[in-house]
Amino acid sequence: MTTNPLVATTSSSSIMAPTIDRQGYWGRPTSTLDWCEENYVVSFYIAEFWNTVSNLIMILPPICGAIQTFRDGLEFRYVCSFLGLAAVGVGSWCFHMTLLYEMQLLDELPMIYSTCVFVYCLYECFKQENSLSLFPIAILLIFSVSVTVVYLQWKEPVFHQVMYGALVACLVMRSIFIVTWVYPWLRPLCYTSLSIFMLGFLLWNIDNIFCDSLRASRQTLPPGVGVVTQFHAWWHIFTGLGSYLHILLSLQIRSTYLKYRPKVKFLCGVWPTLHIEPQKTS
Repeated sequence: MTTNPLVATTSSSSIMAPTIDRQGYWGRPTSTLDWCEENYVVSFYIAEFWNTVSNLIMILPPICGAIQTFRDGLEFRYVCSFLGLAAVGVGSWCFHMTLLYEMQLLDELPMIYSTCVFVYCLYECFKQENSLSLFPIAILLIFSVSVTVVYLQWKEPVFHQVMYGALVACLVMRSIFIVTWVYPWLRPLCYTSLSIFMLGFLLWNIDNIFCDSLRASRQTLPPGVGVVTQFHAWWHIFTGLGSYLHILLSLQIRSTYLKYRPKVKFLCGVWPTLHIEPQKTS
């Protein structure tokens, strides 16, 4: 997932042509971005191995979350939120596996679409159950279509990053407002989600800016240690977890407003899941 936004530069990883990159199954990269992980080093069939497999955190847990949300009978918009995050993970997997331009679009455009679903859920969380607000849906659809059309014509990654960053900023502002003035007891979950996401963003920038140094260090470090320096893969892990926690936060806000009793439970004592208990009887 090439996922996020505003102040980073991608030139260090996208224009350099290091001799340590190899040719593999998918041929010469056609994407407008080629990240800092050396190509086809681990597998002949996967261009960026660690950047690819790290997307599992954005695929498997959200699918489980979508199933649980459906079973709990919650609104379909939250099923779409989980499936949207999973779609980003699948697209990012395909992109980093192939480094083909078509697969890059399969990664980047779903980022816009899924985040629009997040925005709708969070800004419409204090409305009647199962209601649809056509105006914000129309605005978000126009935004998504406009970004898609412009990006297909103007293949500039910074444009995509800025548009995605604008959506993330809307989520951050709305989340902080809610946990400050409406449900302050949700601050720990909100700030945990935000902190994890921002840590991933920091590593994304380090990976871009210091790519030459990171690649040089991997030539001298033992393979098991060098993997730790694959900061774009860490970006996937942290932003995948941060986005997953954001959906849980959004679900908690909505289910609390609807007078359900949401509870965060930890699968195997580690992975957070949300369980909705029946409404309290008056």
